[in-house]
Amino acid sequence: MNLNNMTKAGVIGAGTMGTGIAQIASTNGHSVTLYDVSPDQLKRSKESLEKILNRQIEKGRMSPKEVKDILQRIHFTNNLSDCADCEFVIEAIVEDLSIKKELFRNLESIVSESSILASNTSSLSIASISSVLKFPERFLGVHFFNPAPLMKLVEIIPGISTSDKATEITKNFIRNWQKVTVTAKDTPGFIVNRVARPFYGEALRIYEEGIADAATIDWAMKELGGFRMGPFELMDLIGHDVNYKVTESVFKEFYYDPRFKPSFTQKRMVEAGRLGKKTGLGFYDYRNGSKNPEPNNDNVLGEKIFSRILSMLINEAADAVFMNIASVKDVDLAMVNGVNYPKGLLAWGDEIGLSHVLDSMSALQVEYREDRYRPNPLLKQKVRNGKNFHD
Repeated sequence: MNLNNMTKAGVIGAGTMGTGIAQIASTNGHSVTLYDVSPDQLKRSKESLEKILNRQIEKGRMSPKEVKDILQRIHFTNNLSDCADCEFVIEAIVEDLSIKKELFRNLESIVSESSILASNTSSLSIASISSVLKFPERFLGVHFFNPAPLMKLVEIIPGISTSDKATEITKNFIRNWQKVTVTAKDTPGFIVNRVARPFYGEALRIYEEGIADAATIDWAMKELGGFRMGPFELMDLIGHDVNYKVTESVFKEFYYDPRFKPSFTQKRMVEAGRLGKKTGLGFYDYRNGSKNPEPNNDNVLGEKIFSRILSMLINEAADAVFMNIASVKDVDLAMVNGVNYPKGLLAWGDEIGLSHVLDSMSALQVEYREDRYRPNPLLKQKVRNGKNFHD
């Protein structure tokens, strides 16, 4: 098996993410085995994929032959043994450590010893999953973002046992799928879900302090910051149950570091069943005939809100570099391509001046006397030495 010229991919789990990954692989010419334990889920997956691809024909983006070829390259199965000849297998199943371990224990006995195995987990330890394998050096994290066919970013996460060879082969393989890859250390949240926490957390803190309402904070981040969506709109879209769970997980996994402390406001939203768009009520009312509050378009107030949240984001991005989670380049690539930020956070810090960011963080720390607002040592070093992140 020539792993530098892999042609057969296996995808475990035919939910939205697994179906999307299978679509990407097949679109880029690979033969795909899409496995799910449920025949009904496989049927739904196939129907969903056909609908998505037929829409591409209607829009003139694909020919009927291209769509036919893509579908023919995907083999839908509920027999895990059909993955035996796959050179690369990625799972996209429920975020449950014991279930993932059991899957990979079974999968390893089926595939070749040289096959690369990967998990699409967004929150679980790569090292922990790999502990059940006889050959953990060929296992790593390959984290796609939803919707996988549209989002450019894929985080590549080597575990403590992953070989350099497996990492490089995987990066090249995924890049052949027209994706932007970044490499992250096996730590909670990897790059994106860790660095993005202040976008939600600090917005919630500002809201809880009564400085501004949700509509005004969203307006400030969109109109003054250039973000596509405000934090409250985005939390409503993601679902507060999902967003809160990620924040809670990152907080716990970082040994309760106050930088990641969850919000009681969001906890109460979840408890009340106000989960956002999917339930019709979140910070905004999505029911028919509803009227939502208008923002306070005060530029001075908006600038304070934007500056505070942006400083927190840049400080968190600096910490990811300081703790060797990822390089400056990969942190910026991740935030632009993974969550559609208007600019890379570290490049943004260089642009507005790192001394400005440090002053903002220092002022917050003096005001609140909370470790939540501690300026990152790397940020302080850069300012002290008159350097930028991209120097």
